[in-house]
Amino acid sequence: MKIYISGAITGTRDYMKRFKEAEEKLIAQGYDVINPAEINSHLPVNTTWDDYMKMSLVMLSMCDAIFMLKKWRESKGACIEYGYALGKGLNVEFE
Repeated sequence: MKIYISGAITGTRDYMKRFKEAEEKLIAQGYDVINPAEINSHLPVNTTWDDYMKMSLVMLSMCDAIFMLKKWRESKGACIEYGYALGKGLNVEFE
């Protein structure tokens, strides 16, 4: 099962660490993991928030489930991803 990690990135200092820790735990549980924090870090520096979200929703559309990190409700992007996942009928798991 392919799972997408969702959580606050903008304005969060330790997001790379938190996403990586979640990725490692999910891999250990047998998931194929999409870590958007890692993947999007390779995009050009001038990439806009809107473009990051477009990329993130494309990645999420390839998944069977979404994993919501703690405090995800504080993130506009994570809330959008959560709504998208619900609309597509994806399994939703919470940290």
